[in-house]
Amino acid sequence: MGKPTGFMEYDRANAKAASPKTRVKNFNEFHTPLIEAEQRRQGARCMECGVPFCQSGMMIKGMTSGCPLNNLIPEWNDLVYTGNWKQAYNRLKRTNSFPEFTSRVCPAPCEAACTCGLNGDPVSIKENEFAVIEKAYADGLAGPKPPKIRTGKKVAVIGSGPAGLAAADQLNKRGHSVTVYEREDRVGGLLMYGIPNMKLEKQIIERKIAVMEAEGVTFVTGADVGKTRKAEKLLKEYDSVILACGASNPRDINAPGRDADGIYFAVDFLKSTTKCLLAERDAKLSAEAAEAAAQAAKERKAAPVSAAGPFAGAYAVEHGTNEGYAGAYAAETARVGLAVPAAGNLSGDGTGSMAGVTGGIGISGTPRGSLSAADTAMPVTRLTDGKYISAKGKHVIVIGGGDTGNDCVGTSIRHGCKSVIQLEMMPKPPEKRTEDNSWPEWPRILKTDYGQEEAIAAFGGDPRIYQTTVKEFKKNKEGRLCAAVLVSLTPQKDEKTGRTMMVPVEGSEREVPADLVLIAAGFLGSQKYVSDAFGVKLNARTNVDTAPGSYQTNVEKVFAAGDMHRGQSLVVWAIREGREVAKEVDAALMGYTNLM
Repeated sequence: MGKPTGFMEYDRANAKAASPKTRVKNFNEFHTPLIEAEQRRQGARCMECGVPFCQSGMMIKGMTSGCPLNNLIPEWNDLVYTGNWKQAYNRLKRTNSFPEFTSRVCPAPCEAACTCGLNGDPVSIKENEFAVIEKAYADGLAGPKPPKIRTGKKVAVIGSGPAGLAAADQLNKRGHSVTVYEREDRVGGLLMYGIPNMKLEKQIIERKIAVMEAEGVTFVTGADVGKTRKAEKLLKEYDSVILACGASNPRDINAPGRDADGIYFAVDFLKSTTKCLLAERDAKLSAEAAEAAAQAAKERKAAPVSAAGPFAGAYAVEHGTNEGYAGAYAAETARVGLAVPAAGNLSGDGTGSMAGVTGGIGISGTPRGSLSAADTAMPVTRLTDGKYISAKGKHVIVIGGGDTGNDCVGTSIRHGCKSVIQLEMMPKPPEKRTEDNSWPEWPRILKTDYGQEEAIAAFGGDPRIYQTTVKEFKKNKEGRLCAAVLVSLTPQKDEKTGRTMMVPVEGSEREVPADLVLIAAGFLGSQKYVSDAFGVKLNARTNVDTAPGSYQTNVEKVFAAGDMHRGQSLVVWAIREGREVAKEVDAALMGYTNLM
């Protein structure tokens, strides 16, 4: 617990967000963290509740209550309060492989289950987590710690999303040799291309991947297992194979005119924007690196930024050149194996020097301490026309009211769309908990996320239209989308099944302009070609089938985890599945496991 009376003495305080009209001018994260003294007061608010539901990770009425990772939240809240940041980091890492990700993208079911929130505001658990992990990087605690002994066992992980990365991280720590295969051009899976930069800047992923590479994990990109890589070869080469390919089959909208040009799945839209941003960032950094190298050569000095220099980022920060840009470059070159600290740079306990990995993004390796948000921001705030799916100057319709739909709204506004609406099939949620949605259940209440806030600021109204879907897409003579026919829905109970269905309201059709439609209606399961390549069975939901409580498939030494195994879910659940499958694989390889 924190201070015994802290929850009565201190009010909840949150990181300050930039105003909607300011933050839509770029694609950067937009929260300014609390100062340390205030963050410690937030830790003090953790009360001696007896039963900490925040760390329970239970399913209640089909919804998550508490942290699925069973994070030791009261412990590190207290350690934040007392200023024992190193021990707070140790306790946080005990259960969570990637707090740098979850502290940014998790919806915080821990806070919804916080006892302090029963009669007031919950403890700011997510922001305490953010403070712990970022201070750990700043203090050099989060550097690479390679295993001292290798087991001689080889494991292949197919997919580099949160589940695959968590499994790889755990198995590598155990001493197994792990290779992660990713079909995209960059590591990260959903984290890299499914979540926009405003929520998770990509150098944060690159920073962690560089650490994992320095610890001995091998990453192979552009490897589409089941197509460009043969499953049979992997089964012969590795002692175990983990399938962690995600639930990547997007749910479609079957309506007349669906073949019109201008209708895309949300993930393709978001991915194209991120790819363009990263390409422009890399081009800018390469040009600046070349210019800096030329200038250094002219002055007969060593180049301050070099693709092969593990300390390039730290040098750039220390000498004021390229600031955060150099760090992003250093992290990216580390990802492809150019700037990972050599074994000789690691100390006897494996912590070593992280200057080349994290220095340039203001985490360590600089006498000036942590840099501001502006220093660490992705430098590119514009996009090149023609290289991405553009919403500029268009009437945009987003189909789907979840997080991905909100991300599409925020991204469209940053593109410069003419208008944006977001369709939600279900009724508008209440503003407060109802009697049948009591604590500590996940609150089924109205939430206005960043994208909707930005739409309100830009266009003067909430973009969401409830109990509505598309009945028909209309296209012009060239086959391009030009309008959509919307229809209202009403809940109706199916007498046979007892389930409530949303059915169209006759006569409620209306036409709205539409130049771009983004389908964010969820996912239906794993892509079949991967499961077919390995011969694993699927269940009725098209997820990989395993025995209850197990990750072993019907194929010997082949395991499955993450969304591919449990269906579309939260990043924290994917990390948990990755850690759990690692334990099962480790036990199968060694006869026992000591992984947590």
